[in-house]
Amino acid sequence: MKIQTLVKLALQAIKRNKMRATLTMLGIIIGVAAVIVMVAIGSGARARIRSQINNLGTNMIVITPGSANTAGVSQGAQAFPTLSLDDVTKIRAEGQYVTAVSPVVVSRSQVVAQAGNWRTMINGVDTDYQTIRDWQTDDGAFFGADDVRGQRAVAVIGHTVAQKLFGDTEPVGQDIQIAKAPFKIVGVLTAKGQTASGSDSDDVIFVPYTTAATRLNGKNRIPQIVASAGSEQDIPAAQDEIRGLVRESHRLSSGDEDDFTVRNQTDLAQAAESSTRVMTLLLAAIASISLLVGGIGIMNIMLVSVTERTREIGIRLAIGARGSDVLTQFLVESIVMGILGGAIGLAAGVTGAKVLGHFTGWETVISPIVMLIAIGFSGAVGVFFGYYPARKAAALNPIQALRYE
Repeated sequence: MKIQTLVKLALQAIKRNKMRATLTMLGIIIGVAAVIVMVAIGSGARARIRSQINNLGTNMIVITPGSANTAGVSQGAQAFPTLSLDDVTKIRAEGQYVTAVSPVVVSRSQVVAQAGNWRTMINGVDTDYQTIRDWQTDDGAFFGADDVRGQRAVAVIGHTVAQKLFGDTEPVGQDIQIAKAPFKIVGVLTAKGQTASGSDSDDVIFVPYTTAATRLNGKNRIPQIVASAGSEQDIPAAQDEIRGLVRESHRLSSGDEDDFTVRNQTDLAQAAESSTRVMTLLLAAIASISLLVGGIGIMNIMLVSVTERTREIGIRLAIGARGSDVLTQFLVESIVMGILGGAIGLAAGVTGAKVLGHFTGWETVISPIVMLIAIGFSGAVGVFFGYYPARKAAALNPIQALRYE
């Protein structure tokens, strides 16, 4: 019997018992829809994390202070500021794979403008910082090398700070006070949104690190150095190079442990995505239980169908049909029911993911591969749970089947 005929007969059998078939497929529909929605949410979360990590900069490498020991007691990572401007100078002068490097002098202070005030993060950086972070300006420009050398009181503000301090007023050219020191705004940065940790990237002010060291905190030690490699392929070599240069700068012998840490944005992305990936798999596994329930429902209904159609099976066998023909017919019915339920569940899942993303603001990503897997898995459920009833139908004795009442 041709496959087109078998599918047609299967659809006719489903139409004869529409309500029962719908209830049978309900488990498959709910299972596929739930899996699609859960995977879409998880994939969207991972995509957003990757986007946020990429917003950190171009091939960025971050150097932070490491752990320190005091009287044999470990103080933990970043307990002491072990990095200095000498490290920055050495990396810039001797680094072969490093294309840009900048110290980051961090402080938090109240910022006062004529129209209002706002407490925010103040970062003292070099001109290379704009290149490393690939951060453009919407208005004005980033400060230059002359501003850094001259320790000039100029500032570039983030989009959030601009809104909080000036609203709709033009910020460039305005004066602000940072920790009672006057600064002139020379640029407003393009908005970047939230970071992977949920903080606001645009709630920040950048000033020359020389100015920050002398006017804001007066410290030579710095909490962070950021650098950029020439390409993504050069990142491992740049990390090894930076590690060697900083060890030389700190005069560490071969037996000494690093008193700093060198990481790249790929490491940060993998760490941020790991928990999201596990949660997605867990949610998808829980949702897949509905597919198991749906498969059991298909098996039960097919067993009932075999009982109801015993005389029909007997007639088919009596007029020359083989057992394999009967098995194929019932197996196709089970597969069609599974795929049909999967298709309906797929449509419901895609719609549900879009509606959920619209009302919650969550980013959802629906992968075509996941959609194909969902349909294929639905058909596989039909095969797995439909085989036993189909085998039972094929094994019926024609004479006993014809006598069945």
